[in-house]
Amino acid sequence: MAPKSDIEIARAAQKRPIMEIGDKLGIPPEQLIPFGHDKAKVTADFIASLEGRPDGKLILVTAINPTPAGEGKTTTTVGLGDGLNRIGKRAITCIREASLGPNFGLKGGAAGGGYAQVVPMEDMNLHFTGDFHAISAAHNLLAAMVDNHVYWGNALGIDVRRIVWRRVVDMNDRALRTITAGLGGVANGYPREAGFDITVASEVMAILCLARDIEDLQKRLGDMIVAYRRDRSPITCRDLKADGAMAVLLKDAILPNLVQTLENNPAFVHGGPFANIAHGCNSVIATRAALKMADFVVTEAGFGADLGAEKFFDIKCRKAGLRPDAAVLVATVRALKMNGGVAKADLAAENVQAVLRGCANLKRHIDNVRRFNVPVVVAINHFMGDTEAEIEAVEAYVAAEGSEAIVCRHWAEGSAGIEALSHRVAELATSGTADFSPLYCDELPLWQKIETIAHRIYHAGEVTASSAVRDQLAQWEAAGYGNLPICIAKTQYSFSADPTLRGAPTGHVLPVREVRLSAGAGFVVAICGDIMTMPGLPITPAAERIRLDAKGHVEGLF
Repeated sequence: MAPKSDIEIARAAQKRPIMEIGDKLGIPPEQLIPFGHDKAKVTADFIASLEGRPDGKLILVTAINPTPAGEGKTTTTVGLGDGLNRIGKRAITCIREASLGPNFGLKGGAAGGGYAQVVPMEDMNLHFTGDFHAISAAHNLLAAMVDNHVYWGNALGIDVRRIVWRRVVDMNDRALRTITAGLGGVANGYPREAGFDITVASEVMAILCLARDIEDLQKRLGDMIVAYRRDRSPITCRDLKADGAMAVLLKDAILPNLVQTLENNPAFVHGGPFANIAHGCNSVIATRAALKMADFVVTEAGFGADLGAEKFFDIKCRKAGLRPDAAVLVATVRALKMNGGVAKADLAAENVQAVLRGCANLKRHIDNVRRFNVPVVVAINHFMGDTEAEIEAVEAYVAAEGSEAIVCRHWAEGSAGIEALSHRVAELATSGTADFSPLYCDELPLWQKIETIAHRIYHAGEVTASSAVRDQLAQWEAAGYGNLPICIAKTQYSFSADPTLRGAPTGHVLPVREVRLSAGAGFVVAICGDIMTMPGLPITPAAERIRLDAKGHVEGLF
């Protein structure tokens, strides 16, 4: 009999009413805003009431560079949360919401897999509680108000050539990357070049995930730069008086979403900035609230540790005052073989030497996490075709690096398959060995911050950029933005900007193509190589396989 698909497993889940899940955390029913019977938002009043409680231990789950073979980072995050609860710990899982773009494209959903999932899977991977729609609406309201201001006389003196606020849609649509707006005559405004990003790349998304509360959210929205005058002075969202209306649209979206795992343990699923073109972490509000309600909080950062973990440490932790206590680095034998040069079609055959070659990628990530003074353990996410010789090779390699690799079977067995890792993580997180520190200090110049990440995390030999990029960074420093952290946008598939360069390359060139100031979110984005802030669909998108069956059930989500 063929194994059940993720969606079949999720549909068969024995879910508990969401009020029961809230009761486990001490949340009174009146402090939950239900969205049906299996999901709810936690009120701002309850979150504020948590202030003053001690924090639990914060555990980051990250991974090696992703490959088509699969790594299972979210699955491991959910499994570890269940595993900690299984061994008697009070744990909450905190993950991001799924974007419609990758759901209908190539990557799929973001709710875990197998018997380590957060449910309701279909809702989470589609409209969920409407947070992304609210973010899209708020973002595009501001875009409309920019063009409207220009149309009605342009009192602020906006230089239409220097409008930097693009529009967004939560879908992969390459045709919208660059457009011409305002065509059709005088009644439609002034023609200009414009474009769309995917919603998860919006600065509004980043702000929602970094804000402490609704007041902080509105302040950050007001700080966003939307355009420049001819003298290069900035014009903000606050100048256009759009921040208030945007905050109104986001008043519910900023509240964390409470759901449950297949084993009826609590999970917060909130926010969803992409990790290769944004900072890739769930919301600060959800993480901080969870830390007040649990002994252990398990969260993830998107894609490999070169992107997700670095941004989690240098952006989210720096901005929110978080101090992680342990990290889990997820790897699979299959992915290590691909990093060792094996084609996807040949992964079924045992190849210990390829595994060992691929372990260079694993070692690089272990070393990088240690740079932040956070203890790390490796989770080998088990696949049925893995051989004992291949697993033993990984375990021995990691042991030689002074760490530990633990085989995890949570995909097939749920929390029972991840008990060993759960015990080890609990031990590490309470050992007091973590002494977290960011990679660079706030005072370092922006260009040197980019170089620091490139040299120390990516092992690049050189960072290149045009004089216009360097001049722009200097102008932002002169304007008082020099203390902001860097959010590098690059391919997730490699330490380099070349997605085909697997393993642990050194001496490569990191080309910085463009820089963008996210003044409200509080970081500078450095766009490298060919990375796009609006992805495209693959030749055979997942959307072709998604449909309703005869009973009205969703099929094809994964």
